[in-house]
Parts: sequence; C-alpha cells; structure tokens
Amino acid sequence: MAKLDLGALDQALEAAHQPALAAALVQMTGDVHWLRPEWTPTYTPLSRGETGVPEAEQANFRAQARAAITDWVDRGSPAPTTPDAGTLRRMMSFVAGADIPENYADFLNDELAIGGQSSKDPQWTTPILKDAARRMHVLVIGAGMSGLLTGIRLNQAGVDFEIVEKNADVGGTWLENTYPGCRVDSSNHIYSYSFEPNHNWPQHFSTQPVLLDYFRGVADRYDLRKKIRFETSVEEMVWDETRAVWKVSLKTAKGTEQVEATAVITAVGQLNRPRLPDVRGRERFKGPAFHSAQWRHDIDLTGKRVAVIGTGASAFQFVPEIVGKVASLTVFQRTPPWGFPTSHYHEDVPAGMNWLLEHIPNYDKWYRFFLFWMVTDGLLAGVRADPDWKGDETAVSAPNAMFRAMVAEALRMQAADRPDLAEKVIPTYPVGGKRALLDNGVWIAALKQPNVELVTDPLTEITETGAVTADGTAREFDVIIYGTGFHASRFLYPMKIKGRGGADLHETWNGDARAYLGMTTPGFPNLFMIYGPNTNIVVNGSIIFFSECSVRYILGCLKLLAETGAQAMEPKPEVHDAFNIKVDEGNRLMAWGAPQVTSWYKNEKGRVSQNWPFALVDYWRATLAPDPQDFVLTKERQMAG
Repeated sequence: MAKLDLGALDQALEAAHQPALAAALVQMTGDVHWLRPEWTPTYTPLSRGETGVPEAEQANFRAQARAAITDWVDRGSPAPTTPDAGTLRRMMSFVAGADIPENYADFLNDELAIGGQSSKDPQWTTPILKDAARRMHVLVIGAGMSGLLTGIRLNQAGVDFEIVEKNADVGGTWLENTYPGCRVDSSNHIYSYSFEPNHNWPQHFSTQPVLLDYFRGVADRYDLRKKIRFETSVEEMVWDETRAVWKVSLKTAKGTEQVEATAVITAVGQLNRPRLPDVRGRERFKGPAFHSAQWRHDIDLTGKRVAVIGTGASAFQFVPEIVGKVASLTVFQRTPPWGFPTSHYHEDVPAGMNWLLEHIPNYDKWYRFFLFWMVTDGLLAGVRADPDWKGDETAVSAPNAMFRAMVAEALRMQAADRPDLAEKVIPTYPVGGKRALLDNGVWIAALKQPNVELVTDPLTEITETGAVTADGTAREFDVIIYGTGFHASRFLYPMKIKGRGGADLHETWNGDARAYLGMTTPGFPNLFMIYGPNTNIVVNGSIIFFSECSVRYILGCLKLLAETGAQAMEPKPEVHDAFNIKVDEGNRLMAWGAPQVTSWYKNEKGRVSQNWPFALVDYWRATLAPDPQDFVLTKERQMAG
C-alpha cells in the first residue's frame, strides 16, 4: 500500500469484524497480544456475528489497530509472518469464540490458506505425468460452478478436456434461475471459490446477476470458453470395454455426433430439472402457468390474480418481490419452511469492509474462516438426533428442541399481530428436517399484506380458470406460478449411461442413487460425479466446498491412472457398499432422516439420497487423495488380453 488514507481506514475499522482483524494483525505485527481475553468474542446464536465485547473495549481495539496498521504502512508494508501450528490453532479458537478441535486445524488451514502459504490456492493440482496426460481426454458435462472448477483443475494438471453445456452460456443455476429476488443463501465470502475471492461483493448474500457475473468472470480469467461447447447436451454414454473409453452421443444444434473420452466427469448439479406437482387438471389451465426456474419475464403480473403453488426456497424469495404489483396473491402451502433469522440478508456490504478485504493481508481469509466455522460444523449438533429422545416429534433431541424454540419465537414475533398466520407459518417438523431458509422478515411481511391469502388446505385440482382445494373452495386466477422444486433424486437424468456389460446406470440404481464418496459407482469405470448422491449439505456450509473436495479427489484418480498405467478404475463393490451403509446410518441420526419428516432429501424409496450426515472435516479427509486399495484398477496388458 503506497499511501494510507486515514479516513478510509477509520471507516474500515468501524465496519471490521474485529476477531478476524485481530488474527490478521497477529500476522501483520508478529505479536499475539491481539488475542486478549477482553477482546475474545462471545457470539449469540443466529445473530449476524455480534462479538459481545463491550463498546469501550471495541473502541480500544480500533485505536490500537489504527496505530498498528499505520505503522505497518510506514514500514513499507512488510510481508506478514507465518504463525507456528500452536499459535495458528490459538488464533482459530479466538476467531471462532470456541476451542477448535485439534483434528480441524490442518483441515481449516488447507481450506482457507491462513497459515501463510506462498500460494493463494493451496489446492492447486500438480501436473499429471506428461505422457499419460497427453493420452487422456476428459469430457466434463456442465459449465456451472462445478464444471468451471473442473476445467480449471484439469488445465492446471495438464490434462486435455472439453466441457459440454446445454445452455448458451456458463453459470448453470445462476444462468437459468432469473426469478425476481433470486439470490444465494450462503454468505458470498464463503460462496465463492477458495482461490478466487471477490473483495467487492455488493451484498452479503448477492443476487443472481452478481453471481452470474462472478462465474462468467472466472470463465474469462481462466480462458475456459474455448474449451466449452455450448448448446450441446449428452444423450447417451456407453463404456467400450475393449478400448476402455466412453463413447458419448452429443445432441447439438446441427444434430447428433459421437465423441470419445478417457473419463467423464458430470457437473450437472442436483437441482436442475424443474418438477411440476402431480395434481389433476394441471394442463387444463388456460392462463399463463410456469415454474419459477423458467420464469416468464414476458408476463406482466401487474394487477393480476396470481397463484403461487409451493413455499420453498424460490417462493420465499420471489413472493415478497411480486406482492406489491399483483391484484391478489394466493399462496398454496403444503408445509411451511423454517426461516433462520438473518437480519442482513438484503444488506449491502459496508464500503469499509471491502477496503479491509482488499488492503489488509489475510483479513479476507480470517473473515472467511469466521463465516465458515459459524455456519458449518458448529451447527451440526443442533440437527443431530438423539436415539433416546423422549420429547414429541417436533424435535429430535434436546439441542434440536432449543434450536427450534429460538427460531419459532422469531417467527412468532413477526406474526404477533396475526395469530391465525402464526399458526400456519411455524413448522411442526424438526429444525433441519427440510431445507432451512434465511429470513429477514420480508416473507411473513408479504403474507400479512391485505391482498395475500395463505392457503393450507390441500390442492386437489387445477381447472381452466383456477384451482380447487380439498374443502371444495374454488378460486380463480389469471396466472399460476409453480415453486415446486426439482427432480432432485433423479441423478444424471435424463442421460442414458451404460457401463460394463451394457448395464444401465438408472436401472442399476432403481430410483435409489448411490455412489462411493458421492462420486464413483461399481461397474461404471472412469465415470466421476460432482454433487452426486449424498453430497448435499443442509446447515453446514457452501456447496462450493464440496465441489472443491470432489474435484481434487477426481484429479487424484486421474493421477492414479497415470501413475499405475491403468486404463480404468472403479470402486470395489464392498468398499462402495460399506460406505453407503455408514452414510445411511448417519442420516438416520439426523433431523432430515427422522421417520416423521418428508422432503426432497428422501427419494421414492424413503432413503435420504441427497445429504452428507457427517462433519465437513470428514469429507475433506476422505477426499484428500484416492486410496488405490479402494479401487479395481485395470491395466493395459489386461485390456489387451
């Protein structure tokens, strides 16, 4: 920093998350006195991160931080120090406001690069053996968040690849979902690649256009577009056992063509195929009707009688946006969502915060660490089931009941003037049983508007002019909007995939998708999935974390093929089965696995096929590198024979 703007610094200090800045100052000054007991945070559950430190001490901290930063700039902004392992763990515990378990230290250091590594990207993939890399050609399906990440890593590893994308641009879900109010519900300072921080997020939880710009920018910075075939989809993949390649049929604007790939990596997501409700007469409605993921921007809702079917994540965001322009809004609710109090959900990031992120070394990493810990494994205990729980079915353990009471009270206060509404918006299922949403009050405020009706009677029929509920009430509408989610359990649908012996993957799964570590399946060599079965997270973090873990593991698999000279790899059936037994046992002990809970987390067999039931550190350790003993590796000479 050539010159320090003291006015900007003062503004930044007012906006600072002080524990994160204290840790950055330890590295800036080489002095651990910043970790003073009187500055140690005591966080309030479900708050925006208030530290609980008295204002006088906060002011004292700001004064000392101002002097230290000024001195650092005057000394020419020397490189920050690298703390030893003991100090690093002490810094982590200070920022977290709780003792960080020893087994987390290396995990957090790797994920957040806060130990002074020379590279800003600790997960950078080393090149695969040159000769082997030249023989590989990898097909990546999807150019959303995970597909772009895969392309970056393959390029770094020296592996030839091609990405096919059904849409006309990159971005995946952030390209397709353009409904009013669409935004991320993980803080952007963790919903971003670990190696591509953005120090200028305009809001804490950014909107769809901002997120799309971020991923487009990443694609441009890494020159990925030249490796992407847009408006191209995969119809069928067949494993050629003789030549050890996937033969892939592509549908393009010009017709169908076939390509071959050493390996296929699917990056198609779980929530990409809209699901419409199975209700009688749905096709009869004569007015405009559309799914929220396929928003009709050509339909002007002004002055219209609008029906919204579903109260999940999308409706939670778009209903408050449209309520002020429609004549009437009827919201059909099957089960209410839990909304976690998040007062800053729509707030801008203060300019001073952006200044700190950009100018103070390691502050961005420590702030990301704070967010990462507070919304990841720190929340797991609140949704874990106690097999000996003696309470009612609205909770699964004593901590879960306390969690429920806090969130329910926040909802009840918002609807205090509408007891009839309070009864409808507070769920009766355990917190964590279904996807929880972020709530800053706009949802219930919208439902309280005089032109809104919240209907909880089951919807039985769609007519030419409206809808009928189980109590016989008929309502007329001009427009119907479906906020009814996606075919989440139909992994890799509608692609046809045939592995060894012509086995069909979807027939093999039989409606119950399973994979080892969510990525590989016996009988389907060199096929790797990102965001596959049981890699969804409910309360603990950003899905980008899981994608980065998965891609590192997959690159490790390709490296294993190169180093061993094998042409194909697939998990051993006993390894695959043991993993899935462990996952099923884990999910049964979580709120979303409770027998009284129904949600899209469970497939048609009633099994939780979506969620990871363990800590993030467990997935991180399991995916650092593949264990050759877990796989059947087929050598070239065996193929030839």
